[in-house]
Amino acid sequence: MAPRTCEVCKEAQSKYKCPICLAPYCSLGCFKKHKENPCKKSVPEEELTVQKLPERSYQVDEPNWVVDKEQFQSIVESSEILGALKDGELRKLIQKIDSSEKPENYLSPIHRN
Repeated sequence: MAPRTCEVCKEAQSKYKCPICLAPYCSLGCFKKHKENPCKKSVPEEELTVQKLPERSYQVDEPNWVVDKEQFQSIVESSEILGALKDGELRKLIQKIDSSEKPENYLSPIHRN
């Protein structure tokens, strides 16, 4: 990663970043000058590309697909599931399924029956 220039004085190489907006600055003087104007929290690029989820009904034709509060709590507290959710590829797949207009297309034929 190339060294960044101070966003305040535009001359020196930055050594620090604002904890709120992540703007690079080189010294205490530049930091104080930067703080004269309120800054906004930096938004990660992932959040900028959030897709609008399709509208869909959450009614289920088959009641056996609905979990009760106890089952839901078991899922939430499952160390096996929490461990699996650390996998970035699995999280991406879940996001694709959740944002799909036809999530059933992602399920294997084994799980459809």
